[in-house]
Amino acid sequence: MKIDISLDANIAGMMESEILAGEKAVTGGVREVADWVKAEWRGQVTGAGLGQRLANTIRQNNYPARGESLGAASLVYARPNRKRRSASAADVIDAFDRGALIRSRDGFFLAIPTAAAGMKGWGRERITPGGWEKRNGMRLRFVYRRGRHALLVADDARIGRDGLARQKRGRRRRDGILTGAATVPIFVLIPQVRLKKRLDLAPVARAAESRLPAAILRRWK
Repeated sequence: MKIDISLDANIAGMMESEILAGEKAVTGGVREVADWVKAEWRGQVTGAGLGQRLANTIRQNNYPARGESLGAASLVYARPNRKRRSASAADVIDAFDRGALIRSRDGFFLAIPTAAAGMKGWGRERITPGGWEKRNGMRLRFVYRRGRHALLVADDARIGRDGLARQKRGRRRRDGILTGAATVPIFVLIPQVRLKKRLDLAPVARAAESRLPAAILRRWK
């Protein structure tokens, strides 16, 4: 007995068409849900009062970047700091998501800048006591306050029109006092600070898992 088995051309075409439909549905569904996660996370950041700039660091990468695939995937993430000289957006978002306890790296104090310190130090980097001293050519003095946070202050300083402390120029009186100069608090020193938990990102990620099947099925026609 001889049996001939062949694949009907119409069936092969239907299978190919179904695979293409599946690739389109999976890719579209994955990207839709990833878009939703990104929007929800950004909304939490701005809703917590952390600003649109930080919210915009939440990004989305799609795989494949072009075309469609049954193995499509998307990554939603907070942008890291490439130079790693300071805390990245990912670090900040993670800290507010966990309600992290922040301590100084060297085990002493966290130096919190006052309005008179400004935001940028030497080389336009994030302000630090050392960076402030280099930028202004002045030395900071430690002030201990019993029962209150210690300070780093600048002596013989003045407050400019922009609200920042600078070195006071001019002649001193016979008694050594520089007329018009002031002692200005530049940094408040605290041993540690616990950030209030202001974000809750994990439930959004879990909700995305339940949304994905429906998002794919809507597109699989």
